Amino acid sequence: MTFRSSPCRTLACVAATLFTLGLGSAQAQPAGPGPMAPPMGHGFALEQAIEALKGKLSLNTMQQTLWDNAAAQGRAGRESGRAQMQKVNDAMRAELAKPEPNLAAVAAVADDAEAQGRALRHQARDGWLNVYATFTPAQKAIVRDALQQKMDMVGGFRERMQKRLGG
Repeated sequence: MTFRSSPCRTLACVAATLFTLGLGSAQAQPAGPGPMAPPMGHGFALEQAIEALKGKLSLNTMQQTLWDNAAAQGRAGRESGRAQMQKVNDAMRAELAKPEPNLAAVAAVADDAEAQGRALRHQARDGWLNVYATFTPAQKAIVRDALQQKMDMVGGFRERMQKRLGG
């Protein structure tokens, strides 16, 4: 049996694949970029920076409780994001099984998933900002220094890549 593909179907499949891959990489980002997206770039999360410092912060009981809640909220958000991404993938597969896929329907599902993911990322970020608000000046200095180090590292990486790529 031979399979003949029309140019429109091929184009639709390519567009759908690119769309799915693009949305997949956006959903795979950890918990969101937070308020520092421009200097840090996409994929850097304030909550990840704070979470990595737990051993250095000497949390008190109240801070530990807030910490645990923020971490649980982040985990729940990531699980929900995975479920939303699966929903988008399922919608895409269902549409691609049709003779004339309705990519607008898939886009609507993807837009809904994106909006829900954004809301969850903001909730998670706000939980971590609540933890940070309880920090002492010494704890905030630890976070500040770690964020500065991360920014310097990212900036150095960016410079090396620009040199390597001739930009």
